[in-house]
Amino acid sequence: MLKSSFGNEFIEAGCDEAGRGCLAGPVAAAAVILPKKFKHKFLNDSKQLSARQREELQGEIKEAALSWAVAEVSHQVIDEINILKASIRGMHEALDKLEIRPQLILADGNRFYAYQNIPHHCIVKGDGKYLSIAAASVLAKTHRDELMRKLALEFPGYKWEKNAGYPTKEHREAIRNLGVTPYHRKTFRLLPEQLKLGL
Repeated sequence: MLKSSFGNEFIEAGCDEAGRGCLAGPVAAAAVILPKKFKHKFLNDSKQLSARQREELQGEIKEAALSWAVAEVSHQVIDEINILKASIRGMHEALDKLEIRPQLILADGNRFYAYQNIPHHCIVKGDGKYLSIAAASVLAKTHRDELMRKLALEFPGYKWEKNAGYPTKEHREAIRNLGVTPYHRKTFRLLPEQLKLGL
């Protein structure tokens, strides 16, 4: 079972993102403040859960959280500033939206930029260690998956409703056959032979 909190003295916000490795669409980020004594048997890193489990947990998290927020950073901004900076910007924007100001930030991963002089800890694989980060991973993932399903209606050939923009074989095959959409990240290696194609 994941830990309820890093400590007992501070209001903690867990932060995580979804879509960092995708070829198309925005990166989504979430920030979640859970009650100190919050427990959950099944809440875990969103990648360890099924789509159905994530959808069910999404409602439970929003109901239980003292405050939660989701933000997204567009593919255009990702291309401008790079995916790491865009991911951290998304976390900052999610923190901006919280109705409660946290006193400590738990950020998934090994990089984070200081936010409003609030202390933070970077926790590698934190979404599998702390409930607040796991909750943020679920909210970011479900938000982004829903967005990619909507974009899939506009560009159905890429199967974004299934692959969410990740570099699956079918997604890359669609890029090869149909070309690049306005939602693809131009600075990413969209195809293995990309350099030859001059994309």
